Amino acid sequence: MLLYRSLVTLFALKVVAGLVLRGDRNALRQRLALEAPAEGRHLWLHAASNGELASARPVIEALAARGVPLLVTCNSPTGVALAQSWGLVARLAPLDLARVTRRMIRHWNIVAQVTMESELWPNRMLLCPGPVLILGGRLSPGTARGWRHFGGLLGRMLARVAFLSAQDDGSLARFRAAGLPPEAEGPVIDLKAFYAPPRLADPSLSALRRDGTWLAASTHEGEEEIVLAAHALARRRDPGLTLILAPRHPRRADAVERLVRAAGLSVARRTRGDPPQGADVYLADTLGEMALFYPLAGRVFIGGTLGDRGGHTPHEPAAFGAALIHGPDVANFRPAFARLAEQQAAIGIEDAATLAAALEALADPEAQRRLGARARDALAPATDAGTLADMLMQHLDGII
Repeated sequence: MLLYRSLVTLFALKVVAGLVLRGDRNALRQRLALEAPAEGRHLWLHAASNGELASARPVIEALAARGVPLLVTCNSPTGVALAQSWGLVARLAPLDLARVTRRMIRHWNIVAQVTMESELWPNRMLLCPGPVLILGGRLSPGTARGWRHFGGLLGRMLARVAFLSAQDDGSLARFRAAGLPPEAEGPVIDLKAFYAPPRLADPSLSALRRDGTWLAASTHEGEEEIVLAAHALARRRDPGLTLILAPRHPRRADAVERLVRAAGLSVARRTRGDPPQGADVYLADTLGEMALFYPLAGRVFIGGTLGDRGGHTPHEPAAFGAALIHGPDVANFRPAFARLAEQQAAIGIEDAATLAAALEALADPEAQRRLGARARDALAPATDAGTLADMLMQHLDGII
């Protein structure tokens, strides 16, 4: 604990100095838990940022529907804003200093804590007066090795855990080895499987025919060249095929547009308001609109899987019933891709030629629908959000 205190103090000094220099007094007060005390008891739910929070939304809504008074904290302002947009009380997470944590617990009358994925903070867990619950718990081999530098600290923290639902079997095994009490083990559930597709629409895109459109989602540098080469090959068989190209980082849009034109393809760009009709490639250079593009494409290539990025989520395109195509690097979502492979619910590719072949194999609308349905079924959670919320409530009855 002494080593942890030293490191977290240095981290806290850096954060506080940055907020002081920026003059962000509101954020500073939240980081130091200096706000005025709130009324009533609260369940403290912490998530790192938007992604973790969004994956837990069905469980959060189920808890709120059961009358649980929630305080949500996130490490990022965007996560706080997302929670507030759902009508929740949300703040920036306090620094994990003992004095700050005690003040946070006292001011908000915290009686229990739910923490998400790998957000394991010693003072929060050890000082919480009630049960500590972990959702989507993730403990990678590297992180487990890192905790060994802190002696038995992780074991002490896990001894405080009343319920843990691990993200995958490997994480559960590592939590067990680190000291998770057997009675605290809950079902293995990947919270991202709870993703509920929002219903968005844009009339300007209505001309795109789903079975004649494919999407390269969240691509990275080095992947667009492969995607564009595959698109050119596939268009030899299907001249009317349209590609929606959505780079992971829209700031790269100018460079990606140059790649499209260098490939001899015409391009329409969303930020310019260009209509997609007649363009070989529709460049989706915006943030937060993937749920708008997934329903427009019967085939989706999952970006980040050609290279060393670890891949992006298959859950979202699967929820829209898209036929999934991906490269070999799926480290970030290995359990999900393993289920897809077991159910033959996705097509793996390695280069432009195999990507073009996959697109051609899925040219038939019925083939797209069949593979998309298999992907949706393969990634469906075995336990629904309401049932998981009921499991949490078993530890909260009488204290909330």
